[in-house]
Amino acid sequence: MRTQDIPQRRFVLIAGPTAAGKSGLAQEIASERAGIVVNADAMQVYSCWRVLTARPSSADEEAVPHALYGHVRHDAPYSVGSWLEELKKLVAADGRTLVIVGGTGLYFSALTVGLSSIPGIPSEIRDRSGRIVRDRGVDALLGDLAESDARTYETIDKSNTARIRRAWEVLKATGHGMAFWHERTGAPLLPLSETHPILLHAPRTRLAERIAHRAEAMARGGALEECSAMAEGWNPALPSSKAIGAREFMAHIDGRISLEDAVARMIVSTRRYAKRQMTWFRGRMRDWNWVKTE
Repeated sequence: MRTQDIPQRRFVLIAGPTAAGKSGLAQEIASERAGIVVNADAMQVYSCWRVLTARPSSADEEAVPHALYGHVRHDAPYSVGSWLEELKKLVAADGRTLVIVGGTGLYFSALTVGLSSIPGIPSEIRDRSGRIVRDRGVDALLGDLAESDARTYETIDKSNTARIRRAWEVLKATGHGMAFWHERTGAPLLPLSETHPILLHAPRTRLAERIAHRAEAMARGGALEECSAMAEGWNPALPSSKAIGAREFMAHIDGRISLEDAVARMIVSTRRYAKRQMTWFRGRMRDWNWVKTE
C-alpha cells in the first residue's frame, strides 16, 4: 500500500498477525508525518525481549520516536489497563501523529471499544483454575462455562486456554460472566471513528514463509542469548514468559531438545498464534480497513 493514500489523521492504528509487516509500515508513516510509533503488543513491553518478540531495533528507535516498548521488567505486573493509562498521556500530549501498532487484539479492543471494569480475581480462584486445567484439562472449565455462562461460552475462543481460564475465574469471583461485564464497558479512549484503522493480512502460505524465516533469523540474531540471560531463576508462570519461543529455547538451553527442534517448534507455535490472531480480527475488526500484503 502507498502511505500517501492513508488519510491525514492524528491517530493511525495498525493491527495484524505476527510477521505481516506491521512495524515497517508504522515506521514509514511515522517518519513521513513526524509522528511517534506506539507499541500495542503485550510481549514487546518487556525489557528482557527485543529479538525474541521482533521489537524494533535500536537503529529503528533512533530513526523514529518510539513509545511503550521494552519499558517493563520481566517480573513486573502489567495489563491492558496499565497500557491504556500510559497511552492516555501520549494522546493528551503535543498533538503529533500517533501510529499505534501491534498484534494484541485485546489492546485495540480496549482502546476503541472500551475496557470493562472487572473486579480483581482472588489468588485462590486463579490457583483453583490452574489445578483444574492441570488435573482435568481445560475442557473441564469449558464444560462449566457451557452450563453456567452460555453467553460467554458461545463467543469465547475455545483454543485459547488463557482466555478460558480468565472467563471461568471472572464467573467464579464475581458471580457474573464476561458478557455481563462487557456490557458495562466504559467509554473508549479513542473511538474508531477518530482513527484510521488498518488491518494488515497476508496469504496463509506467504505468512507461513515469513514466520519460518523470522524464527530462523531470531535464533541466529540473539534470541537464544536473550533466553540464556533469563535462564537463572526462570519462572514460566510469569506473563513475560509466554513470549513465543521462550519455552522452546529454554528447552534447548536445558539440553532437552536440539536448537533445530527448538526453532521448528517455535515456528509451529507462531503459526498457531497467527491463526488465533486472525480469528480475533475477523470476529471483532471487520470495520477496519483490511489491506493485504505480499
